[in-house]
Amino acid sequence: MCNGVQLGVIPEAAYAEYRYEVIFKAYKWDPQVGDSNTVARHVVLMGRETAERLGRWAEALSEETMLMEEALMGQPRLWGELGFPKKTFRALGTLSGYERRNHVRLMRFDFHPILASCPTQETECLRRQFPATDKNVCDTFRMDGWNISEVNSDVPGGLAEASVLPTIAARWFDGVAPHRNVVEALLAAFRGRVAPGGTMALVHATAYSDDRQVMQCLGDAFEGGGYRAVYAAPDHIAWDGKRAVGADGIVRFFPGEWLENLPRQSGWTGYFDTATPSCNHPVALFAQSKRLPLVWDKLGVDIPTWKSLLPETADPTAYGSRGRSPSTPWILKPALGRVGEGITIGGVMPDKEIRLAEKAARRHPEAWVAQRLFHSQPLVTENGEPCHLCIGAFTVDGKSAGFYGRVSPAPRMDANAKDIPVLVEG
Repeated sequence: MCNGVQLGVIPEAAYAEYRYEVIFKAYKWDPQVGDSNTVARHVVLMGRETAERLGRWAEALSEETMLMEEALMGQPRLWGELGFPKKTFRALGTLSGYERRNHVRLMRFDFHPILASCPTQETECLRRQFPATDKNVCDTFRMDGWNISEVNSDVPGGLAEASVLPTIAARWFDGVAPHRNVVEALLAAFRGRVAPGGTMALVHATAYSDDRQVMQCLGDAFEGGGYRAVYAAPDHIAWDGKRAVGADGIVRFFPGEWLENLPRQSGWTGYFDTATPSCNHPVALFAQSKRLPLVWDKLGVDIPTWKSLLPETADPTAYGSRGRSPSTPWILKPALGRVGEGITIGGVMPDKEIRLAEKAARRHPEAWVAQRLFHSQPLVTENGEPCHLCIGAFTVDGKSAGFYGRVSPAPRMDANAKDIPVLVEG
């Protein structure tokens, strides 16, 4: 069996119907970012061996991540190296009562392929493996390796795109199917902690439809599973000791480091010391910081998978003139950045933005991290256009839970990247 991926194309005559269903059935209420359509015409067709390999890596990374978080709980002297705001730093001091088994742990590891052209015989094998018509198949590649860029540890997005989108796309392709369903995995995980009939508080920034669409997807699933879903802003939750009032479980889609911006009377620190089953508990902030690799050798935890898949990472002082060197290129990342913001990839960001990021990193190095640039070799669409691919591999409580795909003409996955369903052989 060949081990690889390829791009498939939704037939042109069917794309309008497909996009309509993505918007109204897959909770994609924001199909446009500015002038950019974020619903791709393409799908990722993945070999089963590749899917299983990414799943195994994600599970190993998840376990190593949770071990690092638990080690960090007992070493507050290291927290200052992770770039947290002051109030968040102090709130982390209330984590002593955290126990993994009481909460649901959701993570998404972002994998980026390094690809090379297939030999002719492998191309033919892949075409048999994915029996789509020639006009619906783009270039095909052999998998030479993967890197991860980060873990979305605190409030990972892409839940509907990993759960509903592949089901919609699958009917145009034979021999492939959706892999796993992360929303169903979350529901199953909460069933072990909250009895049916309980109330689930879905915490998010209620003024934003792109956040509400994520929560609506989960809320519909919880309601269908016998729970009551309540849509709440983060300051709507009241606390009685270590319990959330009126909520038997919490799903938070509001970044943990933003909680400190709420009024003091909101009691936002209750999220950090709660016994109410939560996804994710703010312990996830430790791994959300891109500066975690700067302290992992001080934790006494064996993390071979992380060290084999993440590019070399260093304090911004190691960036210096190397950031623009073509022989040893480095990039800068905000320590708590999200959605690809502020990542300084030459040729992708304007030079002016890169210079501003470099200036900010010099002034506040504790808020940034430097990372050696890896080369994401793009797939090529049927029109000869480059198509960089990112596969977000979800885990729920350490178990592989599905894939979230994004594509971009540039190697940076930001708000303009397109969502793309991932379908797996068989």
